[in-house]
Parts: sequence; C-alpha cells; structure tokens
Amino acid sequence: MDRRFVGILTVAGVLFVRAAFAGDGSEPGRLVKERPTLVCLGVRWYVKGDANKNGRVEVRYRKPAVDPNAEAAEWKRGMDLFKTGPKWSKFSAPADGETLYAGSVFYLDEGTEYELKLNLIDPDGGDTEKIVRMKTKPEPKLGEGLPLRTFYVAPGNGGGTGTEDDPFKGLKAADAAAKPGDLFLVRKGVYKATWTITKNGTPGKPIVWRGAGDGEAVIDGSHHAKPPERGVSMSGVHDVWLENLSVRHAKWGIVNHEGQRTVFRRVKTYKTQYGWTATRHTRAKPCLDIYISDCSMTGPSTWPRTKGIEGARGIQISGMGHTIRYSHFKGFADAIDTFRSEMCAAIDIYRNEIDTMTDDGIECDYSNHNVRCFENRMTNIFQGITTQPTFGGPIYIFRNVMYNLQVETFKMHNGSTGCLMLHNTSVKKGMPLVLWSGATVENCVYRNNIFVGTSANYGYESTAPMKRCDFDYDGYGGEWKQFIKWNRKRYDTMAELKNGPVYRNAVRLDPATVFKAGDMRPKDVKKHHPIKENDLRLSEESKAVDAGARLFNINDGFKGEAPDLGAYEFGSELPHYGPRKKTAGAND
Repeated sequence: MDRRFVGILTVAGVLFVRAAFAGDGSEPGRLVKERPTLVCLGVRWYVKGDANKNGRVEVRYRKPAVDPNAEAAEWKRGMDLFKTGPKWSKFSAPADGETLYAGSVFYLDEGTEYELKLNLIDPDGGDTEKIVRMKTKPEPKLGEGLPLRTFYVAPGNGGGTGTEDDPFKGLKAADAAAKPGDLFLVRKGVYKATWTITKNGTPGKPIVWRGAGDGEAVIDGSHHAKPPERGVSMSGVHDVWLENLSVRHAKWGIVNHEGQRTVFRRVKTYKTQYGWTATRHTRAKPCLDIYISDCSMTGPSTWPRTKGIEGARGIQISGMGHTIRYSHFKGFADAIDTFRSEMCAAIDIYRNEIDTMTDDGIECDYSNHNVRCFENRMTNIFQGITTQPTFGGPIYIFRNVMYNLQVETFKMHNGSTGCLMLHNTSVKKGMPLVLWSGATVENCVYRNNIFVGTSANYGYESTAPMKRCDFDYDGYGGEWKQFIKWNRKRYDTMAELKNGPVYRNAVRLDPATVFKAGDMRPKDVKKHHPIKENDLRLSEESKAVDAGARLFNINDGFKGEAPDLGAYEFGSELPHYGPRKKTAGAND
C-alpha cells in the first residue's frame, strides 16, 4: 500500500492499538443504506466489540453484470468507511459497545445500479464481507406517456379553461385544477405573490409548473405594502416541479418545508432576503429527495462586508437525499446552509458558482453523516466552509476553490467532528490558514489542500484544542514568522514537524509559481474580484505537482508519480460551475 495513504486510514480506523483482550474482536451488526443521490451512494455499518479500536472497513464498488452469464466489471477501490464519533445525533448514534462506520462512494453514473463490497477487517477476529446493491437516482425528467395533460396559464384573477386559446387566469385557478401528471406552461407576465401550491403529484407523475419560454414568468410581491413573507408557499408538498420561473419581492422566495421529491430547475429568485428554504424535517414529516439545479439566486448583500452577519441566505435545507448543483448564488450572507433537524444526511452540494458572501460560502453545520460538498467555486467570501457543529461524520469537503477569502477557510467552531477536507484550494490575504475558536475539533482529516496567503505570524494558527486529528500533505504558500501553532505549541519550520503530531509531509509553496496565472494573492480584499479571476490551476513548475497522498475514489486517474495538491490536477480543464446552457432535464 502507498505509504501516503496509510495516514488517512489511521484516523478512519487505527488510532489506539493495545494488547488483545476479550472484546477486541468485531461482530458486525445492522447495515443501513443511506438515501441515494445522483452521483453518490452512502452507507452506515454498526459493529459491536473492537474494544481496542483496530478494526477498519475497506470499500470496493462496481456495476453488476446486466447479463447473469456475463462477467461483472472489476471492483474499484473506494475510501475506507470512516470510524465516526465521539458524538452523534441521537437518531443515528451507535448503542453502547458499538462502533459506527459510515462513508460514501463518489463520481458515479446517474440512474445506475452498483454493488458495494464492504470488508470488515479486524486482527482480533470478526472479519466479514458484505455486498449490497444500491442505485443512484437519475436526473428528474418526465417519463414515457407524460404529461398526461398540458395546460396554459396567463396572469389574471380567476377563470379560464387552461387551453392555449383560453388559459387559466392566474396560478391559483390553475392549481385548483391540477392533477398528477399535468404540465402547466406559465406564460410571461407578473403573477401576484404569495402563490400557495395545494395540489400534489405522485411518484412518477409530478405536477410540473414550467415557464412557457415566451418571456419571464415572475411571481411578484411588489403589490403588497411591504414584501410578503413568502413568494411561493409549498410546505408539505410532494412531487411538484418548478422550472423556468422567477420569484421576486418577498422575504422568502420559496418555502418547501417537509417537501418530498420536489424539483427546482432554472428557477430565479431576486429581490428576496432568502432564496429558498426547507428546514423542517422530522420522522413523521420528512424532507426527502429534493433536487435543485441550474438555478440563480441573488440577495441584497454587497462586497465588502459592512453590516456584520446579515440574515440573508440563498438556500437553507435539512433532511436527506437532496442534490444542489450547477446553480449561481450572489449577494447573501451564506450561499447554502444545511440546517438542524432530526436528521441531516446524504446531501450533495456541487459545481455551484458562489460570489459575494458576507458571512460563509457554504455551511455544513448540523450535518450527521455522508454530507458531500465538492467542486464548488467561491469568490469574495468572508469565511469559507463551516462545520459548526457536526455530528460524527463523515462530512466530505473536497475539490472546492476559494478566492479572496477574508478570514477562515474552514470554520470549525462549536464542536466539529468527522470532517474530511481533501484537495481544496484557498487563496487569501493574510494568514494562509487560521482557526480561531476555543471549541475542541476532534477526529478530522486534512489531505492534499493548498492554502496560500501573504505575510503573517503563522502559516497556520489554531487556537482550538485538536484531538485525534490527522493533518498532512497540505501545501502552504506565503511569508510567516512561525509555521504552525498546534495545541498551544509552536513550530517554527516544517522541518520541525518531521516527527511531530501533524504535517510530517507538509509542502512549502512559492506563491509566485504555484499557479498557472502567477501570483494570485489579492492585494485589496475590499475590492470585488470578478469570477473570471478565480482560476487557480497549477503551473508546471509548482511544487504542488506530484506532492499529494493517494485517496481512492477522490484522486483516481492522477497523472505523474502521485496526485497533485489542490482542487485541480495539473493540466486539467476548469470544471463547469453554475447554470448550464442545456440540461438533460424536462425543460429542454
């Protein structure tokens, strides 16, 4: 095994090894399949015993053979399941004497069945293999035979039959006639907010509300003396899709508490304080399988931050099985926040374009396990990605890019546990990496990140107590007096950590040569930097090239002798961030 991969297994499994005694062996218990998303699958496995904590779970995955007589594809290696703890949500916590392993596989094909092979390995006994079948979700689109009926809607206050020549007059009149499988083409014009959706579709037969394509169809609250609380109210609604519609002049653009299988595609919100929210989730009334894609949300916040922490938020979400991708957010305190509820798990946030956030770019706060925040680009943000608190994990935060960041790249306050920061890139003025908190950070992993700053006292200063954390193979660029402050001890240079508690293999980067575009450090953090400046691909002479650790399923297909540090492998093209010109969904 590549020696650089061993470190991540250490936190995931082998932290304390003592002489074997009764109870050291493992006994596998219940295996829970997380709700699938489009490109990721996750599991939880509860294991009894293993008192000396030296067990681990290897993961492999493949597509099964379609023909029973055909040979299945070769197994691919995934990251080991993560050994969670020490704190959990009470709804997923292991029983006394149990260990909870959890983890995900990434970059899967949409709407495709996979086999996951889980190998529990314990030197003291109890080795077990389990193979489970799971299927990723396809992008939502109308199936064969749908829509059952097509209606037309135009602005108005009631009446109409819904035909092309006699459209329903207003959304309320159309909603009253809606049945599962219906498609409503909403013509251009202004529709008065609040629009309350009352009719539900059924699984496989959604009710679709789609802009007709003849101009902007906007739900607007400006006719009120003051903006209404909600532009679109759809709490408890399921199997309803909104496409190519706009919402403006409301405090909350769209409210979808306890929503299930709802779709928001190419939806715009602007002149709202909050773009979209669904923060209520309970076992009795769950919030499940929401899909948000290719949307655009614009808030009231401006750069630089002058008002402290503002109330404006792009998306607030909780529950399970959600996807938020390919969307654009500008001018909020936070772009996307996960929210406290009975369960906040199995959520994917990726390929979003985020600009001008006066508090946090993305909050993964209150996440339980298998929340995945990856390949997002953030420009002009006060703080980066937060995990305050998290409950056990794993929370995967990888291949995100942050440019013109003001304070903390990763805000790990109030009890962060089980967070894996892998292959991220951050460029800012001041200290390359900082964590100013008195709360303990426990059981967290850093690998293959790039942190570039200017002159500062430290390359990395942490005032937080760090417990059972494994930080290594990160690259730091900038000028500092001392390299790191870790658990109240200061280390002047990287060389002092060769046998230290962390960063035995840290890499010193030259800010002038690390990136293809040259020295990218912002000279004026108060300036609003255009998104096009946020191109942090590596240069050929960068010391970040071939300097990373091998992370299965995260950096497969790397070029050269080893993976590169940061969000981008050298020579790669920039990913597409934000809304796409064309999608495979129902509105094309």
